[in-house]
Amino acid sequence: MADRLIRITTALAVVAVAAVAAVISYRHAYELVHAHGESGPTARLVPFTVDGLIWAASMVILDASRRKHPAPPLAKWSLAVGIVATVGATVAHGASHGPIGAIVSAWPALALVGSFELLMTLTRAAARSDLAQDVQRTEPGHLRTEVEQTPEEAVLEEYRASLEGPGRPLSQRYLAEKHGIDRRRVKQIISGVEQPTAP
Repeated sequence: MADRLIRITTALAVVAVAAVAAVISYRHAYELVHAHGESGPTARLVPFTVDGLIWAASMVILDASRRKHPAPPLAKWSLAVGIVATVGATVAHGASHGPIGAIVSAWPALALVGSFELLMTLTRAAARSDLAQDVQRTEPGHLRTEVEQTPEEAVLEEYRASLEGPGRPLSQRYLAEKHGIDRRRVKQIISGVEQPTAP
């Protein structure tokens, strides 16, 4: 429960940072594109191509991590190109105010990249933990669940329980119909079970 809460709160923090960074980086990219000769729909749409590339690549990498697959090289490359483009645009936007202005302008994009990497680290750790639990469940000596019980084992267990309880033992017909196996097979299964001695 605690691990899930950590992942959820981290994901919410990343979403919040991403929303803020997206608004700021869009404004910076729009002003930069507009200042360099583009206007109208082009100036308004170009920034979406950068943020859209980052979003698409991030989701592909996150999906691969959740499925315990390696991230596709194209997704890594696209994410890197998108990060360089958005950081470069924000640095260029703030460069007119000196080095401090460039750093301040680039900070939201850098915060987004750092937050996303933290989320990916948690996701990979959760995937490794789930894999370790799956391996532990399949190790020899691990208790079998009721779902893993075969019909033959279920017949034998239920028949033995009926011998210990009040009333007559369960019939072969009942056990065969309930567990979907042949009556002759039921007879073979219960033939070796010792009947209780009368008091």
